Amino acid sequence: MACSCLSEDTWFTLPQMRSTTLQVQEDQENSENSRPNSAMGEYRLEKVFPVYAVGVSEPDPNLIISVANTASTVGDPIWDAVKLEAKLEAEKEPILSSFLYASILTHDCLERALSFVLSNRLQNATLLATQLMDIFCDVLMHNRCIQCSIRLDLQACKDRDPSCLSYCSALLYLKGYHSLQTHRVAHALWNQGRKVLALALQSRVSEVFGVDIHPAAKIGEGILLDHATGVVIGETAVIGNRVSLMQGVTLGGTGKEIGDRHPNIGQGALIGASATILGNIKIGEGAMVGAGSLVMKDVPPHSMVTGIPAKVIGYVDDQDPSLTMKHDASKEFFKQVSIRCKEARSNGAVA
Repeated sequence: MACSCLSEDTWFTLPQMRSTTLQVQEDQENSENSRPNSAMGEYRLEKVFPVYAVGVSEPDPNLIISVANTASTVGDPIWDAVKLEAKLEAEKEPILSSFLYASILTHDCLERALSFVLSNRLQNATLLATQLMDIFCDVLMHNRCIQCSIRLDLQACKDRDPSCLSYCSALLYLKGYHSLQTHRVAHALWNQGRKVLALALQSRVSEVFGVDIHPAAKIGEGILLDHATGVVIGETAVIGNRVSLMQGVTLGGTGKEIGDRHPNIGQGALIGASATILGNIKIGEGAMVGAGSLVMKDVPPHSMVTGIPAKVIGYVDDQDPSLTMKHDASKEFFKQVSIRCKEARSNGAVA
């Protein structure tokens, strides 16, 4: 299985990644006081980091956690970055230092820090912060798949959202990230049969963030909910890995039918702002749905659809347009469409 390093056009296999990680450890152990070798270790870690965090189509949770558990050598790159950024921000903005220490620096792992942030944002008179903290920690600390997902999602925010300044800011402030991670916890509770509690979390996320994701919805890894306001995802919706959804997206049903009644979004798809996708339909892998479109039929893989109702207007070159976040077709594409329309009109084929 191959995985992509988004910072370079380089492909790594998981065994290569493991061997690179071990080499970093060996360099650090054998050359602890050597400046050149230390620099080489840091360089190699930079190569490992995006692979660890981003482009694995089916990430190996055991590999992710094994990297996270080697704190004395390689460490958990995402968590290390969050802590470093928090320390720097605390120095630059003393007024936020206590907030940054309470939210990040006093915790020993990303899971506990995330639990603290979510519990404080979602607390109310019914769901106390201490109760929520226990709920989130209980799920996050014992579910390796979610531990993998929260890192992939955080990396997605940093890589794809140009307004995201740092991993730290995404963890603390991005409601799309918060909504998604709360859903992951709610989904785990739903599958455990704790459906009332899962629905309570869904309700709080809707109230606080303006995002409504049913706890039963199945959502992959490396997901970006950009801005997130107004996103609605129905009960039987399925979203593949590395998908990006803009604000106002609706993945809804078409009526009161039962069973699978919501869309299935293929991996790598990019769904534009305020797009509405209704019914048990398939949005193909690597497809792009234009902003404001109404989609009620299957969309072919790597195609571009827009309009009300949406129609195929072309095909995208990118394997995963969700990663490039290019929402418009190229100028050359529209030039070719214009030329063809003019030719068709001159031949009397178009009224």
